[in-house]
Amino acid sequence: MNASTPQKLRKQYVNNTHPLIVLKFEDGHEIKIYQNTGKVFDAWAGETVKIMAVYDPTSSEWELVEARKADAFENAAS
Repeated sequence: MNASTPQKLRKQYVNNTHPLIVLKFEDGHEIKIYQNTGKVFDAWAGETVKIMAVYDPTSSEWELVEARKADAFENAAS
């Protein structure tokens, strides 16, 4: 593997604060994480993941909580 090939990272996110969090990835896929749960996911090194809070599932109004680099998420428990 050469140095310019992005590396896949195994990360996790726990949602203890919002009714629903949606992680939005640069390639367009989304992961829903309900309150008091967590998920493990794969992301590319250097990829920006948007953490969106959803207060009303019937609304398209989502609040940006944070845009975080994949590298900054907690590593998934092995």
